[in-house]
Amino acid sequence: MLVFGQERVEALKVSSKWETAEAEVRSGANLVAIVILSRGKCGLSKCVTRYLVGMAVADLLVVISDPLLRWTASFYFPRSFLFITPVCSLSGWLVFASTATSVWLTVAFTVDRFVAICCEKLKTKYCTERTAAVVIGTVSVLTCLGSVPSGFTYEPMVPIDNVPWYCGLTSSFENSPAWAAFAMFHRILTPCAPFFLILLFNILTLRRILATSRARKELRRQKSGENDKDREMENRRKSIILLFSISGSFILLWGTQVVFNIYQRISMSFVYSVTDPRYIADEVSAMLQVFSSCTNTCIYGLTQSKFREELKNAVKYPLDLIFSEQS
Repeated sequence: MLVFGQERVEALKVSSKWETAEAEVRSGANLVAIVILSRGKCGLSKCVTRYLVGMAVADLLVVISDPLLRWTASFYFPRSFLFITPVCSLSGWLVFASTATSVWLTVAFTVDRFVAICCEKLKTKYCTERTAAVVIGTVSVLTCLGSVPSGFTYEPMVPIDNVPWYCGLTSSFENSPAWAAFAMFHRILTPCAPFFLILLFNILTLRRILATSRARKELRRQKSGENDKDREMENRRKSIILLFSISGSFILLWGTQVVFNIYQRISMSFVYSVTDPRYIADEVSAMLQVFSSCTNTCIYGLTQSKFREELKNAVKYPLDLIFSEQS
């Protein structure tokens, strides 16, 4: 709900229809993932399922709060109650909170898989459904509380009949050292710190997997004298593909924004015209960041055969009902 130059407003209007369609697809994909995963028939442990459902819910909130409430509504419903200052301030807070929750749940899932693979003694106590629920709840509460200051960065733009309308950045946000420190802290906390934490834990996990795989292959070769398939390693391989796909997707889609944010802070340039290449880089980084809210569903479908099975059953179920009624 920020105030932009006329050029940028016109550019955003051109793309608003595409953003609306994309947001609908993303929200639908996340809803499907939540329903299928909640049924618990995808062959995943209850602990992993909890994390995946938590991430899907957070991603759904990102789609609802950012593309739909924050941008699409501004073009199609510019004078609705959504733009009363307290409401649009709440919408701005929801964007911050849901994005941070989605990011840190990805970190939590990465840590859980690291513990499951690299910490045998801690695995039985930490990698449980109850611990996953506690971690998800704690992360959600902390990220929501940590995002509370973002709701106070807006001020009314126009009073109409003594009602404050629309949201613009407060002058203190642009000039105050305290708000500058908050903005810097937020950028470090989301996404810079998660970006490097996910990268670190994936490297450590991969190193342990390679070492364990070599040791098991050698041991099995000495015992059986042949290089037959190892079921445990096959199951572990599927779990690792899921982990690395989700983590790798996060790193790739958030990487542009991390790099661009670092550039902004170094150059101290934050406002560009629509013809400036930096404006294109800014918009692309934001688009990729929001796009990350729907990639997990595609990853489940590509890496998990049972998820694909459940998805096919969900698609076939209403068709079966229609045909059975006709017959």
